[in-house]
Amino acid sequence: MQTLKNTFLTCLGTLLFISACTQHPPLKTWETYDEGPEIVANAEHPIKRMRYKRLLSLSADRNALFAPFAKALTTFSTPEYEALKPLILEQNIPTLQEHIRSGSLSYEKLTLFYLYRMYHIEMDHQTFLNALISLNPNVLDEARSKDREFQQNQTVLPLFGMPILLKDNINTQGLATTAGAAAFSTNLPPADAFIVQRLKAAGALILGKVNLSEWAYYFCSGCPVGYSALGGQTLNPYGRKKFETGGSSSGSGVAVAANYAVAALGSETSGSILSPSGKNAVVGLKPTIGKLSRGGIIPISEFLDTAGPMTKSVLDNALLLNALIGHDPEDPFSYASEPIALDSLKNPSLKGRRMGYFTQYQKDSLYQNALTVLRNAGAELVAIDPPKVDFSGFRTLLSATMKNDLPAYIQKYAQAELPFTEVADIVAFNAQDSLLYAPYGQALFEGIVADTTSSASLEQLKVRLQKEARRYFDTPMKNDQLDLVLSINNYTAGYAAAAHYPALTVPMGFYPSGEPANLTFIAPAQGEQLLYIVAAAFEQKTHYRKPPNF
Repeated sequence: MQTLKNTFLTCLGTLLFISACTQHPPLKTWETYDEGPEIVANAEHPIKRMRYKRLLSLSADRNALFAPFAKALTTFSTPEYEALKPLILEQNIPTLQEHIRSGSLSYEKLTLFYLYRMYHIEMDHQTFLNALISLNPNVLDEARSKDREFQQNQTVLPLFGMPILLKDNINTQGLATTAGAAAFSTNLPPADAFIVQRLKAAGALILGKVNLSEWAYYFCSGCPVGYSALGGQTLNPYGRKKFETGGSSSGSGVAVAANYAVAALGSETSGSILSPSGKNAVVGLKPTIGKLSRGGIIPISEFLDTAGPMTKSVLDNALLLNALIGHDPEDPFSYASEPIALDSLKNPSLKGRRMGYFTQYQKDSLYQNALTVLRNAGAELVAIDPPKVDFSGFRTLLSATMKNDLPAYIQKYAQAELPFTEVADIVAFNAQDSLLYAPYGQALFEGIVADTTSSASLEQLKVRLQKEARRYFDTPMKNDQLDLVLSINNYTAGYAAAAHYPALTVPMGFYPSGEPANLTFIAPAQGEQLLYIVAAAFEQKTHYRKPPNF
């Protein structure tokens, strides 16, 4: 009997030992630290708005971000992650789908790879980028479901199972839509935005929400781009605290650059896709107004706003756009649109394309080099000096439209229990603790409250600004019979916004400092097909995009 008892105890001990050894190790714990020395170190930054007051959010729990994935993240090994890197990093959507068809990858592994990558970068004091605000807690289950569906039906849409990140002003069921603001931290919308519905219909996975310049950078004056109360200060992966991220779609640009997802969606009123795309060496499209629905997106201006894809390649960008287009009867600007002809991007030619370049940008070394590439590829380049136009009142347009359009969003698309009906309510909320909610002030929101522009004056202002913006582009385009014009990053974004003209921006290299920049192609309204052709040709000639060292 004693022998049997000893044997039982020995076995029990062995089982307990095995159990202890196979228990999942705990997740890394984010510990707050004194960011004061980093703030002081940036106090003399040559760019004033990079003289930060705060890096970390005081309103969010970083540990809670990854808690739903504790088991998966602690059992997914570093060797597995390293083995998947060549299959996933910098790969375009068709290549990822081919890896899945071949059996070397699955939608679950693809999603877990991105979660693991974000986890290790964002939980490290030396590498965090503050790119995230929330993650979809069900995304791994949804990825497994995609794997099962794929096994049953080998033919899938291009975006099927692809993890996509969304700027956190785009409504998504089950996730708060905050615009980065503490006031909207509990805004759980009752329905997906129209474009999110389109994404899901295409089979895409919503991986989570990314940081942004709070209220799409129409909140504080002269403040850092990429800062929000809920997300903290977004940092550029090519130079943390050294280079700006661009804004307001800061997290979208940073997340795509750092390979946190297959792609991301941003939004633009005036430069908010083009700027962070250029600052992070990613491809970004600001479409013609109305090509994509704005329904369910927190607005600045119904007259100017649009969502747009941000990706690592031109082809991926076109694929994402094709999934997003569709007529939304609830959006007065929305129209039915033909998809981009993807075959035209396989062997695109620049021969005979007439492009105007701005003489005022000629001293930029990367711009000059890009012009040489285009010229050598057969493009006909013409120096242009656009006419001087009357663009006064642009700020008034933004304030007057947001004063009307944000309350309209709250009434139609926000959570019913949200305790705000107008901008003044949010200003009052922030004033309760300005150090926490608005450390850089809320001058632009205060300006919105004070705005007294009449409806008639606003309509006249819209007509004048659009007329002037179109004259800015149309005069040289007509005089020199141009197909499109060439800019840098978001340098002419305001004119493109008011004109309702599309702009597609593509990496054009890095300055000696290591900072990236983009070449931006601008065409007349509904000229996206042409933009994709010339951008694809430029990309295939250069391959300038390089990932950051993470």
